[in-house]
Amino acid sequence: MDADEIRPAARHGGRPTRADAAALGDRIVTVATRLFLADGFGATSIEAIAAKAGIAKRTFYHRFRDKADLFRAVIRHLMSQWAVPFEAKLMEPAPLEETLSWAAHQILAAALSDEALRLYRVIVAEAPHFPELARIITEPSRSGGGRLAKLFAREVERGTLLLDDPVFAAEQFVAMVLAAPCRSALGLAPRMSQKEIERSVRQTVTLFLDGCRGRNGRADAMPATLPCSTSR
Repeated sequence: MDADEIRPAARHGGRPTRADAAALGDRIVTVATRLFLADGFGATSIEAIAAKAGIAKRTFYHRFRDKADLFRAVIRHLMSQWAVPFEAKLMEPAPLEETLSWAAHQILAAALSDEALRLYRVIVAEAPHFPELARIITEPSRSGGGRLAKLFAREVERGTLLLDDPVFAAEQFVAMVLAAPCRSALGLAPRMSQKEIERSVRQTVTLFLDGCRGRNGRADAMPATLPCSTSR
């Protein structure tokens, strides 16, 4: 919904219901999402958010501690939209190559969306002046990586992968998937066609699995030290 189309709910007197309170919170987050992504974190004031949402500043502070707290809510909102079907699908029985290929496409669909790219630009632009943004943006990414880590931990138990640290492996897989397509989408590398993105996904999944298990697909065929393992 466009923030300009949002209007304050009609007031009927008395205390607001829980539904009214939830709707107001959603309206504030919707307005803030548009303003943050369009103007940046630093340039977006609480006054501007309150004005667009049709609320008083005191109403804002009844629901959010400060602007950083609202930004956390915006990120959680965006991440929840991108990650809804992710976990259940990952744990379905299927060949690992097929599951990781599916996961890679889901990750890219979210990361290459217009909202995600604008969010990334906000973080890069504002991080030197607002270091807390780096902490905020990593909060949901840990839970997303955790979903893949659960998959890798399951495969370790089955003996199909040999990993000291499934969480680290999940982080590295996501980084590999995103690297080239995101550089391309941000204008930092030549534009990739959909065919090139598909090839990148296939090569990434193959490279990752070749590094995390023997070429014959058996964990017992691997050397003691692996590229996807971490020393402690």
